[in-house]
Amino acid sequence: MSKSFLLGVDQGSSGSRALILDGAGTVHGYAYRPLARLHPRPDWVEQDPAEVAAGVTAVITEAITQAKIHPNQIAACGLTCQRNTDFVWDGRNGRSLSSAITWQDLRTKGYVKEVEHSPFASEAKRRLGYAPGTYMTALHLKWRMTHDTAVREAAQAGHLRIGQSALWLVTALGKANGHAMDSSLVQATGLYDFRARQYWAEWLDWLGVPLTALPEATPTLHPFGEIEIAGPGGETAVIPVTAMIGDQQAALFGHGCRIPGDAESTHGTAAYVKLFLGDNMPYQENINVYNAWHLGDRQTYCLEAPTTVIGAAIRWMRDNARFIDDYEDVERLATAVPDSGGVMFVPAFTGLDAPYNDPDARAALLGMTLGTTRGHIVRAFLEALGYQLRAIKETIARDAGVTMGQMLVGGGVSASDIACQIQADMLNIPILRPTFTETTAWAAALLAGLQIGTWPDVASLPPLPGSHHRFEPCPIPPRDLEEGYGRWQQAIRLIQSWQ
Repeated sequence: MSKSFLLGVDQGSSGSRALILDGAGTVHGYAYRPLARLHPRPDWVEQDPAEVAAGVTAVITEAITQAKIHPNQIAACGLTCQRNTDFVWDGRNGRSLSSAITWQDLRTKGYVKEVEHSPFASEAKRRLGYAPGTYMTALHLKWRMTHDTAVREAAQAGHLRIGQSALWLVTALGKANGHAMDSSLVQATGLYDFRARQYWAEWLDWLGVPLTALPEATPTLHPFGEIEIAGPGGETAVIPVTAMIGDQQAALFGHGCRIPGDAESTHGTAAYVKLFLGDNMPYQENINVYNAWHLGDRQTYCLEAPTTVIGAAIRWMRDNARFIDDYEDVERLATAVPDSGGVMFVPAFTGLDAPYNDPDARAALLGMTLGTTRGHIVRAFLEALGYQLRAIKETIARDAGVTMGQMLVGGGVSASDIACQIQADMLNIPILRPTFTETTAWAAALLAGLQIGTWPDVASLPPLPGSHHRFEPCPIPPRDLEEGYGRWQQAIRLIQSWQ
């Protein structure tokens, strides 16, 4: 039986995906299953490790069913996963010690304040690539070492193992080849000095995290172990896991952004702008710097800038403010008006991210009159995303000297034509939206194939399936565009001073 298929798994915050493709880049099977989040206390957000593993098992079986193949026909698997959601288990038997703490959890707010007033504050951004925050695995682990008896005792006995969900899945569904993750996921723990390519010893001491519990940093292509998969009739196979990468890096790779200056933005719960840097590893005060992928002997880097919440703001407009009845209303209402009618919407519900980096800022609606409609407010929200992306683009050009020529987009809000057109106008560059949306699982499968020789090199990889919808910037009168951007900057100053 020919082993001619590749499996890509994307284990995300809200669900898990599996995708099966062949050497020509044709997708034969795909499945998705949502994943519940646990809220044992206010501001706590956890996941059940067993449910994570069960969900991935289920989507793999569903994808195999759709592809109408035997599990033995799959040659290799690549894994991509949510970052900064940490899993802890006993290294002797692979049993989970506690629930996974997700990147959305806020229990470590007090530790963030401690770090801000510690000697680590001045070094963290340079060493880690980004500033410490409540989302960070490192601070979750400090909390665990203080409050979770099982984790603390396992650490003291030398049995504790820590990893993101990709490594947990290899452990739970098969057998790991040692304790290792790729460099992008290791950096995402917030424990790793990515410039020195080693764990930051003094930081580990302060956190109380033992080095023995931490995974080795490896290239993206590596024999990570093997997992057992099953078909719909119960037939099973054991397949190698040959690639591992963080989800945001996978989106960048999957979109084909592999030349310095290539950019991509995923519009999910928040909008993340990623720009591939190649071998360049700058220090950035306002934009995060990450390991991108490590292929062969080459470690590459990328810039990453999160905006304010996007998908979460739409849910707020629907569930709390009742500005919209459903997600489809965003497009309809925004196109029903020629502009925002002077309304400025700053969706800083959880603070301002890049390039402002002000976690204490809060959301505001400004400039409303008795003539303001729901359409004006929804359009102002889409304009806010465009303004934030422009601010990020200008910051990257100024601080890193990298010009963004175009941007690929994906995620929920990118399905809106008016949202993409507004972004093209605001950034004054083309916006490209692919018809194929599962770029992260796609990237994981491609990387798995690279490791086993399905393709000889990156240049030989098949293109993303389907076509791209291209949004060209319209010739907006410069005065109108600049006046709107000036009002946005004024609104930013206003909400920051409101504190």
